[in-house]
Amino acid sequence: MHPDLPYLLLTPGPLTTTRSVKEAMLRDLSTWDRDYNDLVQEVRASLVDMAVADPAQREAWTMVPMQGSGTFSVEATLGSVVPPDGALLVVENGVYGERMGLIAARLGIRLVSLSLGETQAVDVEAVRRALVEHPEVTHVAMVHCETTTGMLNPAREVGALCRELGKVYVLDAMSSFGGIPLDVLDVGAHYLISSANKCIQGVPGFGFVICERERLAATEGWARSVSLDLFEQWREMEAGHGKWRFTSPTHVVLAFHRALAELRESGGVEARHARYRENHEVVVQGMQSLGFELLLPPEQRSPIITSFLEPGDPAFRFMDFYNELKQRRFVIYPGKITQAHTFRIGHIGDVHPADMRTLVGCVGESLEALGIASGKP
Repeated sequence: MHPDLPYLLLTPGPLTTTRSVKEAMLRDLSTWDRDYNDLVQEVRASLVDMAVADPAQREAWTMVPMQGSGTFSVEATLGSVVPPDGALLVVENGVYGERMGLIAARLGIRLVSLSLGETQAVDVEAVRRALVEHPEVTHVAMVHCETTTGMLNPAREVGALCRELGKVYVLDAMSSFGGIPLDVLDVGAHYLISSANKCIQGVPGFGFVICERERLAATEGWARSVSLDLFEQWREMEAGHGKWRFTSPTHVVLAFHRALAELRESGGVEARHARYRENHEVVVQGMQSLGFELLLPPEQRSPIITSFLEPGDPAFRFMDFYNELKQRRFVIYPGKITQAHTFRIGHIGDVHPADMRTLVGCVGESLEALGIASGKP
């Protein structure tokens, strides 16, 4: 591979970004600068507009950015919005749901874990039973797209249940927001969490929480952390008209601002969702034609990332396969589940169906180079 040719990252983030998003970071701005703070406010308003479909409802909602990876925003939310006498039910069917449970346990939040298998779809009635059995639960947390496997969980159905039973609903939409149409009012989420380096196609450096103003205002003093205090971050942001409490990731924000503009220019979330779905379909069909089998049935798959079973050929070693593809400019992801040997291919970022067709051809070349006849497990 020529050293100047970029890789295409087929991962769930960080992901392949456009040249113009990268170039947006070639400016240095002060965190106190009025122009920069105005830009932050524009980003905040844009995300609320994306998340709340009804313009008449948007004034009641706000967006709070938080430095760090998406997990920082998850921890900030769980650690700030569950009251000292509250309890949290975490729906777990993958690594990222389990991580929310770990965060809650470490922070001393009363925790009820609904632990499902890594390939088990979320059963809404099981969630209902857990809530009935544990009336002390005040908050429910779930991952929308569990990228451990690529499974899409029933966000709307769980949200409706939370509304029915009077529970506060925290939705980790890290890998779905911006790439799958999502309205917080329709889904029923009280707190929606995502990150700059996912479907909006920015670069890593901050996450964000979209929530109701009045609900967040009621959480003052609940945070179990100084730097990850969601209420205090919001209060500073409101009072300072876009000023962060601590040093802001200015270059990342500039890149994200550009990425948001490109999302709008390309047709918005609906158009991006359509491209991701086509990417997914091209990869699935192409990999199946090479003999690969998928981990999940069609009704459970998301257009974000797909898990494939490793071939049963003893000559197959994931890192050898990975390196063969990397030489051909494609970077994929190892598997994360314990019950099967898998690898994952992401469909998000600045990648297109033509890239996916090229990928399929490169997979075939890589198998041939490794002396493997097909992907058949």
